[in-house]
Amino acid sequence: MSKINRIIGAAVATAALTLGLATPALATPPNIPTAATAKTELAGLTVRADGSMTGYSRDKFPHWITQSGTCNTREAVLKRDGTGVVTDSSCAATSGRWFSPYDGATWSAASDVDIDHIVPLAAAWRSGAASWSTAQRQSFANDMSGPQLIAVTDNVNQAKGDQTPATWKPPLTSYWCTYAKMWVHTKYRWNLSVNSAEKTELAGMLGRC
Repeated sequence: MSKINRIIGAAVATAALTLGLATPALATPPNIPTAATAKTELAGLTVRADGSMTGYSRDKFPHWITQSGTCNTREAVLKRDGTGVVTDSSCAATSGRWFSPYDGATWSAASDVDIDHIVPLAAAWRSGAASWSTAQRQSFANDMSGPQLIAVTDNVNQAKGDQTPATWKPPLTSYWCTYAKMWVHTKYRWNLSVNSAEKTELAGMLGRC
């Protein structure tokens, strides 16, 4: 799909949602905490400056690994977060619909969707994962038991890169509360630190809940 057609498609989908012509299924990663719990967890995180990126490589966070049968983590999240998802014998999604809560766009091709690590791998490296074993980093990169993975528009995910909420937030401000709850809970579960600017922004986002 060309970039212009994708932009038009996203705009039409967003307009349909605004006019009440479509009711998307929201992607709902598991174990998103309440706002009160997230605020408590945020207060309990270690605050320190980001560590060095020296030695970092995405290859040190092996993904996507097999989850079940022929399905790897990406394919499993696509099935979880999509509606009407049909897969072939290798578990590749051949059809379905995916609503991206970051920007309000709906897609019908899996190739237009990325699986975002809520806390990016590089951000995790800077906040504690540099000292982990490869096995720990693999578990983190493929974590489907917490709110760390979500299907979103690929261009939006790529714009996010490895940024924290101090410098990047989802385009839809209505999703900031949920995004902050997922970010905080992931850092809390994995005992990762936050820097001061990141903590300030997260507190503000949770204040919208």
